Amino acid sequence: MKASWLPLLGWMTGSAFFFYAWLLRVSPSVMVEELMRDFAVGGAILGNLSALYFFAYAGLQIPMGVLLDRFGPRRLMTVAALVCGGGALLFALADGVAAANIGRLLIGGGAACSFVGSLSIAARWFPPHRFALFAGITQMLGLAGGMVGQAPVGLAVAEVGWRATSAGMAGFGLLLAVAAWFLVPRRPAAAPRGEPAAAAALLAGLRAAMGRRQNWLAALVGMALAAPLPGFAALWGVPFLEAAYALPRATAALLTSLLFAGWGVGAVAMGWTSDRIGRRKAPLLAGIAVALAGSVVLVHVSDLPVPLVALLCFVVGFAGSAQILCFALVRESNALTDVGAALGLLNTMVMAGGVLYQPLIGGLLDRLWDGRLVAGAPVYAPQDFAVALSVMLVALAVGFVAAIGLRETYCRPLA
Repeated sequence: MKASWLPLLGWMTGSAFFFYAWLLRVSPSVMVEELMRDFAVGGAILGNLSALYFFAYAGLQIPMGVLLDRFGPRRLMTVAALVCGGGALLFALADGVAAANIGRLLIGGGAACSFVGSLSIAARWFPPHRFALFAGITQMLGLAGGMVGQAPVGLAVAEVGWRATSAGMAGFGLLLAVAAWFLVPRRPAAAPRGEPAAAAALLAGLRAAMGRRQNWLAALVGMALAAPLPGFAALWGVPFLEAAYALPRATAALLTSLLFAGWGVGAVAMGWTSDRIGRRKAPLLAGIAVALAGSVVLVHVSDLPVPLVALLCFVVGFAGSAQILCFALVRESNALTDVGAALGLLNTMVMAGGVLYQPLIGGLLDRLWDGRLVAGAPVYAPQDFAVALSVMLVALAVGFVAAIGLRETYCRPLA
């Protein structure tokens, strides 16, 4: 195999890992009733269980970015894929919520290397002016995992149960680990681990990344644009559509999966268009505005025709995919030596949205709940969902204000 193909194959492996990470990330959304019944928990505890993925993922983004700058993605992605698959297996075998929590933490911890690992490969082995396109394709493949984690996984859960389905997903982690070891290219030899200069360089890169205002604004915008994914599509959208439109779970899961489809298609379109016109900020602002408007209608306008609900889910996802331009802005605003730390900072804030939105929405639902149970699981009214899901509307509005303060890079490195 020619060495010139290795960066492309390595980037594809990282993107496949991101597919897997999204598959595991959203799968609890089609297990809500079963998990609440089997573990005897309500919305807030289930929200926390699902959000533990985001706690681990977000908490490891900056360390992962720094380690990628130091050691490269090959070894880290191999170990991370094994951890991710092991966590999925533990979740499948859990006999109580404590073991399930540990499983979700391991899944999130392993998945923490997926997106930033793929972006690290793209940043080091491909031209800077193509970074947004490669990042967009990675996002598209990840969101394809989100789609598979909705309707197809929902059908599997209905057929064989959530435990067997989760166990079936666990084996993919081993395959990814093998692929990462053989297909991700090696970096040039790094300095010895104990060398003080190396540690000082890592800390200097991290300090430089955290000292740039542009990075923090991009991180806040990215966190805001993440709201419809973890808050709606990845957990609470399916029960909302079931309650508001009396839809069967498979249909509700199919509708929410359209948000992932829109995000995936939009990520490539946004990346390509931004690279083409040489602008980052204008398409980013437009995306936030459309995502906010579509979310308002989706959450607060009742009795919409189901085809219109489907269209809104797709549009909100398509517009929200403008988030990918935050990663391009950060890539262009930081030196290559500390871009991993900067991308880790951005992705920490993006994933912090999942830590915040899922349990916050679940907690609001519990406070609004009238005590009604069906088959041992709490049932929330459509108006309860409308109030709780307004969290993501507030987040998008804050993100729009933050985006105004971003500096345009014109698709060229500023550092």
